[in-house]
Amino acid sequence: MQGRFYFVSAYKIWIPLKGLYIYHKNMTDKNNFESSPSNGTRRTLIKDLHEHVGKEVTINGVVNVARQQGKMAFFDFRDRTSIIQGVVFGKPEVLEVAKGIGAEYSVSVSGIVNQRPEKMVNVDVQNGDIELEITGIEVLNASEALPFDMEDDFSIETVLDNRPLTLRRPHDRAIFKVQAEIVRAYGEFLRAEGFTEFQAPKLVGGDAEGGAEVFKVEYFKDRTAYLATSPQLYKEVMVGVYERVFSFATAFRAEKSATSRHLSEYTSLDMEMGFIKDHTDVMRVETALMKHIVQHLQEHAADALATLKVELPAIPEGDIFPCMKLSEALELIKEKTGEDKTGAPDLEPEDERWLCEYAKEELDSDFIFITHYPVSKRPFYTYEDENDPGFTKSFDLLFRGVEITTGGQRVHDINVMKEKIKAKGLDPESFSFYLQAFKYGIPPHGGWGMGLERLTAKFCGVKNVKEATLFPRDINRIDTLLSADADTSETE
Repeated sequence: MQGRFYFVSAYKIWIPLKGLYIYHKNMTDKNNFESSPSNGTRRTLIKDLHEHVGKEVTINGVVNVARQQGKMAFFDFRDRTSIIQGVVFGKPEVLEVAKGIGAEYSVSVSGIVNQRPEKMVNVDVQNGDIELEITGIEVLNASEALPFDMEDDFSIETVLDNRPLTLRRPHDRAIFKVQAEIVRAYGEFLRAEGFTEFQAPKLVGGDAEGGAEVFKVEYFKDRTAYLATSPQLYKEVMVGVYERVFSFATAFRAEKSATSRHLSEYTSLDMEMGFIKDHTDVMRVETALMKHIVQHLQEHAADALATLKVELPAIPEGDIFPCMKLSEALELIKEKTGEDKTGAPDLEPEDERWLCEYAKEELDSDFIFITHYPVSKRPFYTYEDENDPGFTKSFDLLFRGVEITTGGQRVHDINVMKEKIKAKGLDPESFSFYLQAFKYGIPPHGGWGMGLERLTAKFCGVKNVKEATLFPRDINRIDTLLSADADTSETE
């Protein structure tokens, strides 16, 4: 703050002579930033109504349900914290206003918080032991009649076509509450472990994966830029700066895939760390992270998980989740199912599902690491196992039937890196900017990329990753369908 100030000691307020900057001793007090309704009464959050039984309060909220019954009206109101039933009776002037109010109206409601009689208590709903005796209603903004019953079951296309509305359903709100808490837990854990967050660029001059389908963007000076498929190269540069880094990156893939697992734009939870022995150090950190996320969801998203009717995953003892090499996994599939896929360079979706079922039943774990994918199937920066030539010190983490993470140790020797780039049919000169980090020394390092939407879908028990994506982009959609006759059928 600049300029001259006047201090009012009785109220602990600084008032600048020019402009208005105020410090008040109660700035961090509960509800300090809640807007007061037009009647001057401070807003009470619905979650706090138990503290005001027998008193008159004012809430701001949205009408979940409106029911008119003769000389009475019943409402379910929601705000960001909870839900409460309100009733109008014995007040003709309030009832007249109530008759014109429908679902999704934004309202300010005054009323007396009453304890429900014991026989009227509903233990299965939030605030089922109290209700609001409404003494006044002010409509802050009206809503048109809803195009459908919000409690109906819809196809995924109907859900996405009406996303601004369907996001308000309890089921959808629960999914994205879980997602928000995953993001919160992810950042908290890594910061506590000495990681520094950085912001990765979305426009890049080349493809980090060396061959993935990319979106091209017209850039300045007649150049073509690309939407980033991964923050990988920038993560490795940042290891040379902070040693341990992470990013909530936006990644773009121009794959023409129509499946329940793929998106054209997704959030990648990325991490990279220096001074590792090998890929198992990275796996150990991810195991601890997942345990932290599960504990965090148990503490901070229990209501959302209950709404979704899902259980938290089984977590085994030990500092690394159950793991096996790809070759071992394929041998196991052959032994247990009779289907011979030995020698395959990757897992098919049905293999991932089978391995997760095996891990749950035999190893009491919803998670399983698969390691040592062939060099041919991994990007140029992946470290080759010197004790298992042709295979990499890389891994996928499978969770409830799907791969959610790809990671591993990276190449750190610049001469080896250049040869790996050439082996993929690429020109090292195209990566000269990135290679500066290796030219001037970088510690042995590794990390992972994790799809937030896939992870959310598996925690929430939804089958299609688009249900766990706020505004999904895919081969057929940017908010709305790209064409009226688009084929929206999907495979797994």
